[in-house]
Amino acid sequence: MRSSVRRLLSHPYCGVVLSREMRYCSTRGGVHGWTFRDVLFSGYAPDGGMFMPEMIPSLAPATLRSWSSLSYQQLVCEVCSLFIPEQLIPKHDLEALISSSLSRFSVPDAVRMVGLKGSLSILELFHGETLAFKDLAMTCTARFLEYFLHKENSRAIILVGTSGDTGSSAINSVCGLNGLDVVVVFPSGRITTVQERQMTTHMEDNVHVFAADGSSDDIDVPLRKLFADLDLVKRHGLMSLNSVNWSRILVQLAHFLYAYLQLSDIQKTEGDCLPDLEVVVPTGGAGNITAGYIMKQMGIPLRLVAMVNSNDIVHRTVQSGDFSMAGSVQQTLAPAIDIQDPYNMERIFWLLSGKDGALIKDMMEQFQRTHRLSVPKTLHRKLCSVLSSGSVSDEGIMEAMVRCWEENQYLVCPHTAVAVWYHYHCPVLPEQKRCCIATASPAKFQEVVEKAGLTLDLPEAVRVLETKEARCKDLGWGENWEAALRERIEAIGAARQCGEPFYASAN
Repeated sequence: MRSSVRRLLSHPYCGVVLSREMRYCSTRGGVHGWTFRDVLFSGYAPDGGMFMPEMIPSLAPATLRSWSSLSYQQLVCEVCSLFIPEQLIPKHDLEALISSSLSRFSVPDAVRMVGLKGSLSILELFHGETLAFKDLAMTCTARFLEYFLHKENSRAIILVGTSGDTGSSAINSVCGLNGLDVVVVFPSGRITTVQERQMTTHMEDNVHVFAADGSSDDIDVPLRKLFADLDLVKRHGLMSLNSVNWSRILVQLAHFLYAYLQLSDIQKTEGDCLPDLEVVVPTGGAGNITAGYIMKQMGIPLRLVAMVNSNDIVHRTVQSGDFSMAGSVQQTLAPAIDIQDPYNMERIFWLLSGKDGALIKDMMEQFQRTHRLSVPKTLHRKLCSVLSSGSVSDEGIMEAMVRCWEENQYLVCPHTAVAVWYHYHCPVLPEQKRCCIATASPAKFQEVVEKAGLTLDLPEAVRVLETKEARCKDLGWGENWEAALRERIEAIGAARQCGEPFYASAN
């Protein structure tokens, strides 16, 4: 991971000079000069921070106009090529990996923009196999991993904590792949039946699922400790596929670029003057809103709105600078964003601070010790200038679902409803454009749909889940989750070293 001599060139798509070899650093200042391959196979940085590019490229208006006719898949490739040097993944290989990743989505371009009444535009990101937006970045990231593992003839173990959708998407992306095992921990009783069955019914030998008696934030604690054990990480190639992983954020940049090029009418403009677009994002771990802010830094004039449910730490942070956890995580109708530790906010704080690693280290270590932090006033002012926010109750979620159906005969999931609620309560001005991000299919939340007095036809992929065999190990409250997960990781490593199937050797 030594720094190498850097040659400079003008990237053909950017209005800035880029390094030929994009490098990455930690938000807490203790790590610099890592490659994309290094951070792809990592979780948190060794100093506890999160990886970010050392330099954010800029996109010129002329480039944006030239990209306005590209497909979503083509935009993913163009964005990724800005952050993945061709020496690591040549452009033709990158194109093939992304094409393969997005080939199994149920709509031709993997995503779809829908126009509804009242100037409501919805970007559907849920047409992957697990019916959630995370399939888009997860499948691409899995293919990047497989690419390097095949070249290096090596293995890795993915360790993931999930609040609902990340786990099933991670499993679906890597199940059956050579060289990869995936260990997923979900909060028992705090996700929907469909979300749980999408994880526990995978019987592939490289899939390991745990149900923890606690919240998703409780799960994050032992996972951080395991990733901090550098010997364990090194011996087993332990890595994360949560949005801690930079590759997840990288692919999600394309969501915002696609939305902007679809809705802004940029092709009707000339020169450096660009129209803006408001994007409303259901927010939990803050990975998507982080991607949106990075795109804003790259030169796209986005007005970003982070919408949360009753777990409102992001909203309180924007409104008053109070980045503090509540006493407990509240269970809501939108469980995938039932989060009180929106860890990706660290990336936003770092960018807003001018990449001040020492400041971010002090802030985030205080937050980890005390679960409370008052964002410095200067930093808070900057945050307010780039991000708006709101919080929605369960009643508001159902209200938005019902209204959207009554006005459009269009059904949204409870997470998408968090964004749609904002649209109904803060009407868009005639000259403005707005896009709400649809993060999951309503088919994953049948109970909430019925509670709102609505109905839906379940797709076959959801109906068959009830008929499948399930496999899962419980982690009880008070049990040492870190020790139990460590034991499983060591056992997986031992089985793979012997070339044996895990579940045959474990029985």
